[in-house]
Amino acid sequence: MSDKIKTSEGLIYGQIKEILTIARVKAYSAVNFAMVEAYWLIGKQIVEAQAGNERAEYGTQLLKYLSEQLTQDFGKGFDESNLRLIRQFYLAFQNCDTLRHELSWSHYRKIMKVENNFARNFYIDECIKSNWSTRQLERQINTHFYERLLSSQDKEKVANEIQKTAAPPEPKDFIKNPYMLEFLNIKPTSDLYEKDLETALINHLQSFLMEMGRGFSLVARQKRISFDGRDFYIDLVFYHYILLQNICFICQQNRN
Repeated sequence: MSDKIKTSEGLIYGQIKEILTIARVKAYSAVNFAMVEAYWLIGKQIVEAQAGNERAEYGTQLLKYLSEQLTQDFGKGFDESNLRLIRQFYLAFQNCDTLRHELSWSHYRKIMKVENNFARNFYIDECIKSNWSTRQLERQINTHFYERLLSSQDKEKVANEIQKTAAPPEPKDFIKNPYMLEFLNIKPTSDLYEKDLETALINHLQSFLMEMGRGFSLVARQKRISFDGRDFYIDLVFYHYILLQNICFICQQNRN
C-alpha cells in the first residue's frame, strides 16, 4: 500500500472518528440535560407542595412518601437525602432559563456547595469555558480557586494551574457516571458492556409483554436456530395460547 493511499485512509478515519466522538458527546449531553431539567422540575414540585401546606411535619412526610414511591417505580437515586438535594437545586437555580446545557448533574452537585453567588457564577463560567471535569471543578472549589485568583498578584499563574490537574474526560467514560446510570435505572457495574445493556433492554421488553394481558407465555431466551449453515439467536420467544402461535422478537446472527 502506497504512502499516498495510507495518508488518504488516515484522513478519512480521522474525519469519521471526529464524527463519532461529537455524536457521543451530543448523546451524553442530551441525556444529561434531560436529567438536570427533570431534577429541577421535581425540586420545583416539592418546594411548591411544601409551601402550600402549613404543617411543619408535612415536608418530612412528603419526602418519605415520594422516596418510597419513586424508588419502587424508578429504581435507585431517589432516597430522601437525594430528594432534599434536588429541592436545594431548585432553590439555588429558580430560573430554569439559567441552567446550562454544558453542565452535568455532577457539576451542579459540586457548584451547589458554593454559597457565594459571585463565586458560583465564576465556577459555572469556567467549567464551560475550560471544559472542566467534575474532578477538576471539585479540586478548584476545595482549593478556593476563586478566592486565590482574586487575591493573587500573578493571576495568570493561578489561572494556568487548571491545565495540570487532570486530563479532559473521555466520551467512553460518560456512561460510567453513576448518576447517569441511576437516572436510566441501569445497575452500575465495574464492567458495563454492550451485552449488559442488551440484557437490560430484553428484561424490560419481557416484563412489558408479560403484562400486556392474557395469553403470553415465555418459551425461551436466546433461542438458537440454524439456517443455511449459519446460527441465529432469537432474543425472546413467546407462545400465545389464545392465538395458538409462537411470537418471536429480535432475531440476530451469531456474532462469534
